[in-house]
Amino acid sequence: MGESLKNHGDVETSQLSVEELRSAPRFTLLIRSAKLICDDAEYLCIIRDVSASGLRLRIFHGLPPSRTFQLELASGERFEVERVWEAKDHAGFRFADWIDVQTFIAEASPYPKRALRLRLEFPATIEVDGGSAQATVRDLSREGARVEAAVPLAIRQKVKLTARNLPPIIGSVCWRSASAYGLVFQQVFTFEELARLAAQLQLASQPSGHSPGGHGANRRCA
Repeated sequence: MGESLKNHGDVETSQLSVEELRSAPRFTLLIRSAKLICDDAEYLCIIRDVSASGLRLRIFHGLPPSRTFQLELASGERFEVERVWEAKDHAGFRFADWIDVQTFIAEASPYPKRALRLRLEFPATIEVDGGSAQATVRDLSREGARVEAAVPLAIRQKVKLTARNLPPIIGSVCWRSASAYGLVFQQVFTFEELARLAAQLQLASQPSGHSPGGHGANRRCA
C-alpha cells in the first residue's frame, strides 16, 4: 500500500472557522471503511460524509487525546487530519489542506483494493497438534492475521490462536515465508468487533496513563 501523505489543494483549512468548514458542500458516502493512525496505533472507522474541507467519521470507541491523525483509505492513500469534535459514536475532522472530493471518493490507486489490515504487534500462543508455541501477531484483519512463530506449520494446517484480550481463534495456514505465516480465520469478525478489539489490544500494550478518550467526551476546537 502507498505510504505517502497526499492532501490536495492550496487552502489551509486550519485557518478556517468551524462554521466555514461546515458550509462546504458535503457528499454522503453511507459506508466507506478507513483507518485513523496516531502514535503508531491504528483504529478502524467508517467515513459517513466528506467535503473538500473535512469529514465525519463513525467511530466505535473513544479516540486517543491527540488532536492530529492520519486517515488511511483502503487504497493506502493517507491524509493528514485534525479532530474538530467528538461526541458519542461520531467525530468530525478537517483536512490539513482542501481535497478533491471526487478523487477522494473514487479511491483511485494502482494497487488492487484489499480488506483493511491493522498493523498491530502483540505476543500470542499457537496451539497445534496437541502442543503449543509462542508467536507474534504482526497484523490483523476481519478474515485473518499474519503471525511469526518458531514452530513449523504446514499449508492448510489448522491452528488455534490465543492472546491476552483476544478471544480464542480457530484458523488455518494459507501461506508461509520462513517463520512468517498467514492465517485465515474459521469465523470472521464483524467490522465493529474488530474495531473494538483492536482498540483493546493497543490499549493493553500502551504505557500506564495513556488511554483513548471516553465516548462521552465532546471536544470542539476552533
